[in-house]
Amino acid sequence: MERYNGFYIEKPAGNNAFSYAERTQKRIYVAPLVKAGPESLSSLQVSAEIAFCEVCEGQEQCCHGLRSFLELEVSGKKVYIFDNHNHAFYFWSRALSEGRFEKGSLLVHVDQHKDMREPAAYIDSVENEAEVFEYTNFELNVGNFIKPALRLGLFRDVLIIDSSRAFKERIEGDIVLDIDMDIFSDDMDYIDFDLRFEKIKELYAAASVVTVATSPYFIDQSRAIELIKRIIE
Repeated sequence: MERYNGFYIEKPAGNNAFSYAERTQKRIYVAPLVKAGPESLSSLQVSAEIAFCEVCEGQEQCCHGLRSFLELEVSGKKVYIFDNHNHAFYFWSRALSEGRFEKGSLLVHVDQHKDMREPAAYIDSVENEAEVFEYTNFELNVGNFIKPALRLGLFRDVLIIDSSRAFKERIEGDIVLDIDMDIFSDDMDYIDFDLRFEKIKELYAAASVVTVATSPYFIDQSRAIELIKRIIE
């Protein structure tokens, strides 16, 4: 059974908990997952649904996510594309259960943010797929999904790439690559674009599993989609 079949989160949980009491928009949408080959990148489009909503300096900002999430098989690697970044936890668990990477691999996290906050609660294992799904969508949010993966040993460590220096580091061996497209937001323009783009292409080629978040609140979704296509194609 595919649990990512398109649904709303209406209670103040997960990503819907941000500024919930202050918002007029009380629900967010989690898009359905589509499994396909790289040719399906043409279906990567912005949704009419709200995927993330927050109140900042008294202004309610509601952001459209993706029409569908994608699970792709590209050149022998598994690639997952979604909007809010916490979904990476579910797809890491899924890829691990399918033998796509070895438990204890290195996670390379390319992101404007470190996403290393503590969640309110930890899950005991990733053996039960239904529990992982519930935990990902109703407990985790865009800022706290990495520490649970480290605690469970999915990865031995995380290498965070969020600076010019980090983009110049040499990384060897099998990796799981986690990309947040907000690394290409206007706020990150102090880092040379070509340095960012070429390093990500290099890491993409080396990775066995790749998770990609379009992060609706932090970068224009059309730009995120355009750059994803350039990285994968």
